[in-house]
Amino acid sequence: MIPPLFSGPSATRRALFKSAGRATAVLAAAALTLSACSTGLASSTSDAGGSGSSSSQFPVTIKHVFGETTVKAQPKRVVTVSWVNDDVALALGVVPVGVPKNEWGGNEQGSTPWKDAALKELGAGFGSDKAPVQFSEADGINFTEIAKLTPDVILAAYSGLTEEDYKKLSEIAPVVAHPEVAYGTSWQDSTSIIGKALGKQAEATKLIADTEATVKAEAAKYPQIAGKSFIYGYADPADLTSTGFYTANDNRPKFLSAIGMKLAPVAQKASAGSKDFFVPWSAEKANELEADIFLSSVEDAATAAAVKADPLLGQIPAVKNGAFVADTDKSLVLAISASSPLSLPWALDTFLPQLATAADNVTAAVK
Repeated sequence: MIPPLFSGPSATRRALFKSAGRATAVLAAAALTLSACSTGLASSTSDAGGSGSSSSQFPVTIKHVFGETTVKAQPKRVVTVSWVNDDVALALGVVPVGVPKNEWGGNEQGSTPWKDAALKELGAGFGSDKAPVQFSEADGINFTEIAKLTPDVILAAYSGLTEEDYKKLSEIAPVVAHPEVAYGTSWQDSTSIIGKALGKQAEATKLIADTEATVKAEAAKYPQIAGKSFIYGYADPADLTSTGFYTANDNRPKFLSAIGMKLAPVAQKASAGSKDFFVPWSAEKANELEADIFLSSVEDAATAAAVKADPLLGQIPAVKNGAFVADTDKSLVLAISASSPLSLPWALDTFLPQLATAADNVTAAVK
C-alpha cells in the first residue's frame, strides 16, 4: 500500500513509504476500544448478506473515475484495498474476507486499534476463525492474494488505483474505484459509496450523520480552535526537498476545515483547480507559509526539535510562535489522514487537545 502520507517533490511515494516505515509506531492507545466518543458500529452482521430489503436494492451501478461498475447482487465475499474501505465495511457491520495489512501506522498485527476493536465487536478478531485474511500491499496491489479470496466485490472507494490496476482487478471481481481524485475521497463519500455497494445505504447515511455529530460535539469542547488558520504540511530537516503541504483535496485539511478551522490562503491558492493532494514548497520560502497553526508528522521528538532549530523551517511563522503540532504517533497520523467513521472517533481524544494547545499559543503570541 503506497500511502499519501509523506509526499515530496522528488521522492516517489514508495520511497517515502519505506522511509517512513523505519520508525516504531506509538501505540499507547492500542488497547482502547472505539473510545468513549465512538459512534459504534451500524449493525452487527458479520457478512454482507442482510435483510430482504438490503438485497432488494440490487443491482446497483456506481460511477467512478474509470467509468461505472454494476454490482448485480448483494456481495457476500468482500475484499478491500488501500485504507478506509475496510474501516467503512466494518463500521457497516460487514467483515471482509480479505483486507490489506496496515504496514504503515499499524500495530504488530498489521492492524489498527480501531479496526481491532470493530473486529472484536463483530466476533471476527484477528486470530479467530472469522477474521479476514490479511495481505501485504507493500509492493502495490496484491492481485494474486486477492484472486485467491474469490471476492464478489472489491472495494476501493478511497484509493490511488491506476487504470491498469482497475482493469486487472476487474478480471477478478467488480471493482468500486475512487470517484475522482486519487486518495482524495472524503470519508463521507467513501461511506456513502460503500454503503450503496453493500446494500446498506440507510445504515451508511445514519453512520455519516452520527460520526459528524460526534466530531462536532467533541470539537466544541475546544472553542479556541475555531477560526484558526492552518497548514497541514510536511517538514523534515534531514530532507528539505520533501517540504510541502497538503491541499484541500486531502482528508487532513478536510477534517480540520470540518471542525471550524480555515485553510491558510497559501494552501487555498495551491488547491484551486488542483487534483493533487500534496504540493511541494521550497524550504527557502518557509517563512511564507503563513498560518496560525502548522501541523506535520515527524519521526520523533528529536525531529520536532530539529524543525524548530532549522534555519529555514524554523522560520515558518507558526513554528516560531509555538503553534507547531508535531505528531510522532503514526497511528494517530493514519487516523486523520485516512479518516473513517472508525478512526476519527478514536483519534479525537488525543488529536483535539494537541490542536487546542497550539491554538492557545497563537492567542498568547498575539498578546
